[in-house]
Amino acid sequence: MAELFDKLALYLQYPFVRYAIIVGVLVALCSSLFGVTLVLKRLSFIGDGLSHVAFGAMAVAAVVGLTNETPLVLAITVICAVLLLKTGQKAKIQGDAAVAMISVGALAIGYLLMNIFSKSSNLSGDVCSTLFGSTSILTLSQTDVWISGILSVLVIATFIFFYNKIFSVTFDENFARATGMKAWLYNLLIAVIIAVIIVLAMNLVGSLLISALVIFPALSAMRVFKNFKSVTICSAVISVSCALIGIFVSILSGTPVGSTIVAVDIFVFLVFLGVGKVRGGIKK
Repeated sequence: MAELFDKLALYLQYPFVRYAIIVGVLVALCSSLFGVTLVLKRLSFIGDGLSHVAFGAMAVAAVVGLTNETPLVLAITVICAVLLLKTGQKAKIQGDAAVAMISVGALAIGYLLMNIFSKSSNLSGDVCSTLFGSTSILTLSQTDVWISGILSVLVIATFIFFYNKIFSVTFDENFARATGMKAWLYNLLIAVIIAVIIVLAMNLVGSLLISALVIFPALSAMRVFKNFKSVTICSAVISVSCALIGIFVSILSGTPVGSTIVAVDIFVFLVFLGVGKVRGGIKK
């Protein structure tokens, strides 16, 4: 055990490891805050759809040759989040069909562009890193950390400032409209924030595993707590803890960071599921 701590202490001396931990904690915290809202509003699939859009945007940025692809990826993902919300409200195209259209299309076009215009000698490695976040979290620059930090602060501040409004549209959107609240505006805000979180999480767990980072902590907390505030706080603690444990285990054992974090999230979910059953927290 002492050898593991010594090894971890040695790795912590490297800036890229500290950068990975900082970004990992920030992304996990942001994901958990809005993950509860997505689960309760039955919009979990939007996170999955936008993650595929982010992959397509990353491919476009790589083809164009941008040194910092975050602004372009963020802009495209936010635009698609708005389009997804608007399209899903139309009777001719249901929400799940709209997600399938945009997500699968973006994933296919992104991979096609990377194959046709790629200048990399390791295309498979680049695709794997983008999809599963295998090494990208350990190659962050100081600029990436600052961008992630600023965006994370904006996400957290938005959640705190609009907490009551988000709570209202989450539990009873019809009542919120009846009281004069512009529910569509706050739904739009939630969609945009989710797009920002997706872009932040790309480097941590990759585009295919982002949904797990958003959903599992919320589902775990819901097995034990029933109050919205309690679920949100518990979800945040679970998400941050799992991210830290996953990163440390990945560093020490050499496993992929994203997959390791998700595996820890799954294990914690199973634990909370058992605790919830023992406490009678799950209604039969």
